[in-house]
Amino acid sequence: MKPHGTTILAVRHNGKAAVAGDGQVTLNETIIKHRAKKVRRIYDDHIIVGFAGATADALNLYERLEAKLERYNGNLMRSAVELARDWRTDKYLRNLDAIMIAVDEKSIFLISGSGDVIEPDEDIIGIGSGGSVAQAAATALVRHSALDTKQITEAAMKIAASICIYTNTDITIEEI
Repeated sequence: MKPHGTTILAVRHNGKAAVAGDGQVTLNETIIKHRAKKVRRIYDDHIIVGFAGATADALNLYERLEAKLERYNGNLMRSAVELARDWRTDKYLRNLDAIMIAVDEKSIFLISGSGDVIEPDEDIIGIGSGGSVAQAAATALVRHSALDTKQITEAAMKIAASICIYTNTDITIEEI
């Protein structure tokens, strides 16, 4: 039995950035938790991270990213690249089952164990089971509404929750 599904969305719009995560944790066909917190602030609240995947693995990655941020004086791009390199090449880290988004005042990155550090073209990215739905909704809202960043992020997550059975409406949003 393995926990499954989550939705994380990051949006940068009009000088602000927000990261949102749903609270649902599913084990096979059963919802076992409704209010998990999958979005956190690290590095003295200057970086927001969100994860999809195994919780223990994500917590390990948060700690490793924060250590990289300390080492590289808060440079998120350099820290993300170094974390992805370690994650891909380290025998222990290669087995971690997670993917993460990291956001600061200037950047949004998707970081994966296959060595990916991706900065999206439109400053919007979603991961997890409902990530593509949330990303599509946020893209439409950015292009065709007057909502602020937090409102766009919340509305997009609610749209994802209405479509993805592994996403709920108990949403955590952090904003920079």
